[in-house]
Amino acid sequence: MLKDKIVLITGASAGIGEACAHSFAREGCRLILAARRLEKLEELAAALKTGHGADCHTIELDVRDRKKVNAAMEGLPTEWADIDILINNAGLSRGLDKVHEALHTDWEDMIDTNVKGLLWISRAVMPGMVERDNGHVINIGSIAGRQVYPGGNVYCATKYAVRALTQGMRIDLLGTKVRCSSVDPGMVETEFSEVRFHGDKERAHQAYQNFPPLKAEDIAETVLFCATRPPHVNIHEVLIMPQDQAAVYASHPRGIGKDL
Repeated sequence: MLKDKIVLITGASAGIGEACAHSFAREGCRLILAARRLEKLEELAAALKTGHGADCHTIELDVRDRKKVNAAMEGLPTEWADIDILINNAGLSRGLDKVHEALHTDWEDMIDTNVKGLLWISRAVMPGMVERDNGHVINIGSIAGRQVYPGGNVYCATKYAVRALTQGMRIDLLGTKVRCSSVDPGMVETEFSEVRFHGDKERAHQAYQNFPPLKAEDIAETVLFCATRPPHVNIHEVLIMPQDQAAVYASHPRGIGKDL
């Protein structure tokens, strides 16, 4: 169903983006891998070629930079230009500070990446999908786009924005055959917490010790599910949580290594 489809994944160098690359490569897709860490992308592309025979095109890209996003998309080789699936995965969180104590630079990182970055990429890619009357935009949201938690203020606001933008995209695309979905995870163990805590690995590690979190592969397989439905089906939203997390603020402290 997806063989030879061109899939663009932002934030592909690690975590959910990297896992999505493996899942879609397994299905025979051609992958455009975009992220800031080119060396990581090239290592991933080599692994996908070896493991799945996947054809990959890598782009060193910071989605926060609109001009570079536009240049990257306009500069795609002809054989890579007709993107079938866009996975808007690039995103981050910074800090757990109260609004009156937070760093404005943390806010800018989150807003510029999670909201504006998603918009810049979508604006560059979606016109081609509409023109061809075919395509699928899959945004990686979060439970934080549905529930606000202490210290989550601005990060939650950006993910609420992603949810609103996803709904708006679906309305704007009505009448075309371009689909738009959102996959909204609860706690997933990736580099997310390490980025949030500015590289504090120990603090990041502790974030995942209360109960078994989701894995990046769990989210990637859910994204793949959305992309493989029949053309008349559009999965609007998927909320996926660890078994021991009922809400962003309600979980069962089972601990790691205990029976699931």
